[in-house]
Amino acid sequence: MPLVPPRISRRRLLLGLVAVLAVLGGLLWWPRPFWEPALKGGLTFSTGVRTGVYHRYGQLLEEALAQDMPGVKVQLEPSEGSQQNLQRVAAGQADFTIATADAVSKYRADGKPGADRLRGCARLYDDYVQLVVPAGSPVQSVRDLRGKRVAVGQDGSGVRLVSERLLAAAKLDPRKDVTSVGIGIDTMPAELEAGRIDAFFWSGGLPTNAVHELSERFEIRLVQLGDLVEQLQASGSPARYYRAAVMPQDAYARARNTSPVATLAVPNLLVTREDTGTELTEQFTRTVILSRDRIGHEVHAAQLVDLRTAIYTDPLDLHEGARRYYRSVKP
Repeated sequence: MPLVPPRISRRRLLLGLVAVLAVLGGLLWWPRPFWEPALKGGLTFSTGVRTGVYHRYGQLLEEALAQDMPGVKVQLEPSEGSQQNLQRVAAGQADFTIATADAVSKYRADGKPGADRLRGCARLYDDYVQLVVPAGSPVQSVRDLRGKRVAVGQDGSGVRLVSERLLAAAKLDPRKDVTSVGIGIDTMPAELEAGRIDAFFWSGGLPTNAVHELSERFEIRLVQLGDLVEQLQASGSPARYYRAAVMPQDAYARARNTSPVATLAVPNLLVTREDTGTELTEQFTRTVILSRDRIGHEVHAAQLVDLRTAIYTDPLDLHEGARRYYRSVKP
């Protein structure tokens, strides 16, 4: 006698389908494909000054990595900025870092140790160059800085590179025509507020917390830099990575600017070495891309990380692990 299968109610069938779809959905949204082995070990991420965007980005990325790669211990190392970051990665003192494209280009052009070992993982967000002065300052352009006390960034920073190039483009010698002060964004605001400097250069994502907090307690103004962009670009590599940009008026709502500010921007790159593990680099890159919105709630510049442009890491070749990730998500 033929067996008759038990009757399954429509309700039970629907519940079963929902459960299956939920499991499949979880697998699809899981940050690491289930067939990949969990990584174990440690890595060092070189960030930037503690009050800058690089370091805050690193702190939030560390949290995302703890969820996506729980077996990997992440150590954050503050730094002076892009130039020191590149030195650390090239020397094997750090595994990943962020650096501006112009700093990478200069590091390679100067033939610094380990320059040929550097590889890109992603193009991140753009840094906006900012020249900050007290609201009542007579300075209206870089040319007006002659004879002023100007903070130009620390020796190992990307700010130092771009500030000296801007001064040169304005026909000012950083060693003779201005009093250059080699400090970073961790101390620049307090020095401006106390009147010990007349202006400071900064290069960072918008808004930078240290500049925002300064604007909340002290009247500042941002000086336009747009009149120097063409001259900078004409000087060739590495200045070719600068592009004309505009800072919205509300980037710093309390600043005493009555209109958007013309400036220049330069892309940030996520950098590693060619000998960093393929699986580690692939998963690290995946977390950077997938954590964009999560990090962007606090570091607004991170919202601009875009899968469509992340692959363009010029002047660095893509690391094979990053390339493998981008291939895996290619439509």
